[in-house]
Amino acid sequence: MESDVAIEVIDSIKSDLKKQLIGVKVDKNEIETFIKNSLIKSISSLFDSLPKIDILSKITAKKNSNEPYIILFVGINGTGKTTTLAKFAYLLQKSKFSVVVAASDTFRAGAIEQLKEHTNRLKLKLVAQNYGSDPAAVARDAELYARSHKIDCVLIDTAGRMQTSKNLMDQLEKITNVVKPDLKIFVGDSLAGNDAVNQAREFHKYTKFDCAILTKSDADARGGAALSIVKVTSTPILYLGVGQEYEDLKAFDKELFLQTVFDTSEEMELSDTEEKIQTQEPTINKITQQREETKITQQAEDVEQITKEQKTESEEIPEPEISTKNGDDPFKGIETNDINNYADWYDMPSPQNDKEAKELSSKIRKWISDGRPKPGETIKNNSELKESNNPKKKRSLFGRFSK
Repeated sequence: MESDVAIEVIDSIKSDLKKQLIGVKVDKNEIETFIKNSLIKSISSLFDSLPKIDILSKITAKKNSNEPYIILFVGINGTGKTTTLAKFAYLLQKSKFSVVVAASDTFRAGAIEQLKEHTNRLKLKLVAQNYGSDPAAVARDAELYARSHKIDCVLIDTAGRMQTSKNLMDQLEKITNVVKPDLKIFVGDSLAGNDAVNQAREFHKYTKFDCAILTKSDADARGGAALSIVKVTSTPILYLGVGQEYEDLKAFDKELFLQTVFDTSEEMELSDTEEKIQTQEPTINKITQQREETKITQQAEDVEQITKEQKTESEEIPEPEISTKNGDDPFKGIETNDINNYADWYDMPSPQNDKEAKELSSKIRKWISDGRPKPGETIKNNSELKESNNPKKKRSLFGRFSK
């Protein structure tokens, strides 16, 4: 019931299952699992007992006898028959079959225009008449056109009708008697729920359809309508409509249906999640390792850059002044000639205290770093100063080996 299966179908399945389980001995702790497995097995057997329909093979066989294969689409209003017919025509085109479409829905406003738009997009021949024309006559014209032009398949679109409308249902029966279709497809709504049983039963009563296609399956959470239709009509579900595009017509998968109805999807999702985590772990480790390597490389580059900058600065900075502490000789390291020359050239008096001695020594050190200029001379830059203080020496070929 949670899977949107019709109550009537649920009661029937319960009754069948009860007959199978009477007299069977089961461990008390395994009753729930046993019943669930028995129910899955019972429903799986129901699907397996249905006739197998290979439409493409049937069309090929009819084609070999130079006869068109005629398919009639029936269903209630709003289930998406016209769109489903267009998807089916696209499927046949992909299988290299030629197709002609009959617009036998002469009742609904806009039905012929909608079908004409689909056939124009798919580049198919459309056989149509005016609104209010006899639908059976339109279907017959399409059949004659297919025979005369060697067309492989005829797809007949019919007006949607409620299963309670006897006149329209009789009209549908007339179309069936006139063209005698090779295959009758019931187009049902996956979201119909309990009403799917009544729809399928009444349409099967008048048309004896051979199989069904369920639309809007992408919006159906559990897919119970498929089980309802199969149980009531004993006809298979061939395809599911899962979207609005022409490609969105997928073959019905029994195993996937059973997983959906019996809620094994959670276990599947958990398994998929664990698999994804196991798959992602090596990738995460690899990414982390790459980040660490990148970080170490960047740090090494930063250290190298800082070292280069410090080296450049050390080459440009002049000789550092020697700091002096209290009690040390402020002129320590300065040549006496430099002290005398500076004092004579710049007429500096002798210092009278430690403060003046430190100031004078600082000036002399600055003067030495500037290249010992005389009064009025331009101060040399660092490169000139290095060249003047360190003149190049000529070395012999073996000079590099001298101590």
